[in-house]
Amino acid sequence: MLPSANWSYPTVIRFGAGRIDELPEACAAAGIARPLFVTDPGLRYLAVTTRALGVLAAAGVPAQIFSDVQPNPTEANVAAGLAVLRDGGHDGVVAFGGGSALDCGKVVAFMRGQRRPMWDFEDVGDWWTRADPAGIAPIVAVPTTAGTGSEVGRAGVITNLATHTKKVIFHPRMLPAQVILDPELTVSLPRAITAGTGMDAFAHCLEAYASPSYHPMAEGIAVEGIRLVKDYLLRAYHDGADLEARGQMLVAAAMGATAFQKGLGAIHALSHPVGALYGTHHGLTNAVFMPYVLAFNRAALGDRMDRLAAWLGIAGGFGGFLDFVLALRRELRIPHTLDGLGLDDARFAEMADMAIADPTAGGNPRPLTRADALDLYRRTLQGRL
Repeated sequence: MLPSANWSYPTVIRFGAGRIDELPEACAAAGIARPLFVTDPGLRYLAVTTRALGVLAAAGVPAQIFSDVQPNPTEANVAAGLAVLRDGGHDGVVAFGGGSALDCGKVVAFMRGQRRPMWDFEDVGDWWTRADPAGIAPIVAVPTTAGTGSEVGRAGVITNLATHTKKVIFHPRMLPAQVILDPELTVSLPRAITAGTGMDAFAHCLEAYASPSYHPMAEGIAVEGIRLVKDYLLRAYHDGADLEARGQMLVAAAMGATAFQKGLGAIHALSHPVGALYGTHHGLTNAVFMPYVLAFNRAALGDRMDRLAAWLGIAGGFGGFLDFVLALRRELRIPHTLDGLGLDDARFAEMADMAIADPTAGGNPRPLTRADALDLYRRTLQGRL
């Protein structure tokens, strides 16, 4: 069993089983006396949420719950949460749940004192400097899945329904002041969610490692995150009550989000349009694209995958690593092709335009052209690596 630990990188993190009981202390440390508790409809009435709210109530911390958060949160979700935050006089946010609840809660906290439209703070150039930092409410983040790592991120992904695109809203002060990583909150996750979120953490670490940007610290974090996924994802998938595996996957998710400041790539660039247009699970979609993008990038990776495979104890270099990815997907029952997500080729041209415009495309080891994106969509539908 893993020990409890306190970390201060990249923010204050309380790791260990049962540490949700420290939620009142985390709120106090963040300067929050009247939190808005942001979660999603699926979690609102579950035991993990009742437990967290009960801990706050027992400590005399008044919290109001907001759960109007879609799986891919939208501007309307943020606006609704912001109205509740302001009307209730809340001085901070407890973001509780998977990536969607965490992202929505973080952006609600960010927008509390802003006067400009949310889209004016998209992660483009120095747009974040438009924000009034004094208007940003503090955040305590509590993930209940091990995937996005949004709890240690400085941004939130919100879907723009007018353009059917996912936008990244960024500000350095969106990094939560306190994080609780409690594996007890993840033991009841269904296998399919364990698989999809775990593969999201894997994709974050893998694309950060493969990005050509120079950031050795992030690269080292990515490598260890990949090892944790390799060693613990299947354990968590097959035995949800395995607290060691659940805890290690929470760490891997946080490591992925810490590492991907180095860059992401074509897995995410191809996945984002699918999620925006079809509402698919982000991590599951990443998992479907992963081997196809690996094959696409092979020539641009040099010996990087050989070194990674050697570190992981996988024989056969790049080919061995690709085989490992394919075998992992099969055991997790990840669809091998896009039709397994309910897609056909009807919107591939539109998706290819969106993919090359996605900000993650620029971090790919080789340039991603429109023709490349279109070909990758077709290959992923047909199962051609």
